[in-house]
Amino acid sequence: MLRRATRRLLLGFGIVLFVVTATFILVSIAPGDPARLWVAPGAGQAELDAARQALGLDRPLPVRYLTWLANFARGDWGTSLVQQRPVMSIVADALPHTLLLTAASLILTYIGGIIVGVIQALRHRTALDTGLTVTTLFVYGMPAYWLAIMLVLVFSYAAARYGWPDWIRFPALGVTSLDAEFLSPWGRTVDRIRHLALPLVTLGAIGVAGTARFVRGAVLDVRNLPFVRTARAKGVSQLAVQWRHILRNALLPLITLLGLSLPALFSGTVFVEVIFAWPGMGRIMVDAVAGRDYPIVMATTAIFALLVVIGNLLADILYAVADPRVARDGHE
Repeated sequence: MLRRATRRLLLGFGIVLFVVTATFILVSIAPGDPARLWVAPGAGQAELDAARQALGLDRPLPVRYLTWLANFARGDWGTSLVQQRPVMSIVADALPHTLLLTAASLILTYIGGIIVGVIQALRHRTALDTGLTVTTLFVYGMPAYWLAIMLVLVFSYAAARYGWPDWIRFPALGVTSLDAEFLSPWGRTVDRIRHLALPLVTLGAIGVAGTARFVRGAVLDVRNLPFVRTARAKGVSQLAVQWRHILRNALLPLITLLGLSLPALFSGTVFVEVIFAWPGMGRIMVDAVAGRDYPIVMATTAIFALLVVIGNLLADILYAVADPRVARDGHE
């Protein structure tokens, strides 16, 4: 398994290097001059040339790339052109918010998806199965940004306008209320959960729908395999057959699905954070692209790519641990 993990790690490093290289080239050849962010409006050519020299933009592209790569590896991520703050400090403020949202949505996605998928499989070809199938297909087909906007319109604006109870009225923006510092510790926790609710439902609902479809099909496939029929023939109880034989084998591929879903989850996080003004990595990345703040664009891109690679590596290791045949045979 160590050899397998090493190969995956080297492959992941290559993927991250390719992503940051492509991003650096694209932001470097994009129209516009980042040096104008450093000079006053209407500055002359001399001021622009001085700013370009200070930022290193007057050097050849390969030299700039290798310099950035070496500095990034040492932990020197540069200074934001817009905020005039160290990029590492900006990322350190935003990353916990993105990790919180991502971790919570993963938990909701897999717990909810497994429950719904198992219910569908156990009630196969019933009215309940049909209703859940239609619902999951409808939710799974929704764009994340559209679902986010609809949730804001219903559970924030409409709820406030028509005086709905607090338990179904949620904040639309930010991570805390303006008066959160005056609340008790329990009050601040509740306030944070209420702000998390709509972004979490946006990401989690689509994830639950997709996972439920996968679990339903996997359970239906496994329950007709020979070893399940053999267990029933030996007199194993129905509950033991369902949990020990069917679910254990049907849910194993979910580990692989976890690794495959991470890129989509992080890309969905970007749009959700913008819509809900959630101060995470996706929000600062979009703001940086709009403001041509290239140091932040490069740092956030590298971190997102690294998180995806680490998630896929962990999923691959967990799959090998859960199914020893993978580690023993060395299958990819």
